[in-house]
Amino acid sequence: MSLIYGVATGIIFGFLLQKAQVLRYDKQVGALRLIDMTIFKFMLSAIVVGSIGIYLLKDLGLIELKLKATSIGAQVVGGALFGIGWGLLGYCPGTAGGALGEGRLDGLWGILGMICGGAVYAVIYPFMKTYVISIGSFGKISVPEIIGVNHWIVVIAFGIITLVAFRFFESKNL
Repeated sequence: MSLIYGVATGIIFGFLLQKAQVLRYDKQVGALRLIDMTIFKFMLSAIVVGSIGIYLLKDLGLIELKLKATSIGAQVVGGALFGIGWGLLGYCPGTAGGALGEGRLDGLWGILGMICGGAVYAVIYPFMKTYVISIGSFGKISVPEIIGVNHWIVVIAFGIITLVAFRFFESKNL
């Protein structure tokens, strides 16, 4: 059943990506150049809505959170590779798949890059585990746990920050 939920939410997310026009190359390049905040607004909205949904389901006892360990080394290396790939291709992983789904074959390069990157990571994982993932390892923690507050305070604060950012973006026609 969880696979069906995954497929359903994936389809809905893909539909929303397409409707928000974040699959368009010009929107991707505009985000990279910080002249079009459409993608940032879309993702911030998804994070706020997702946070509310996840923590609501957790509080109702319908789900159990299974956190991954936090590693600064892994975040830095992964973020750098993500940024380089996005800058070179003009699509992030999700939008590359969506672009291909819309019939734009340039998205295929991103998907091939993800597959190749996954294969390379599988080969170098022992090295990464020993020398990179161990850098800045904080274990399985979340932002509310780090700062020692209830998760709803973090969700509400992030929602307010997001609304302020939206207002700023709109005032600058971004």
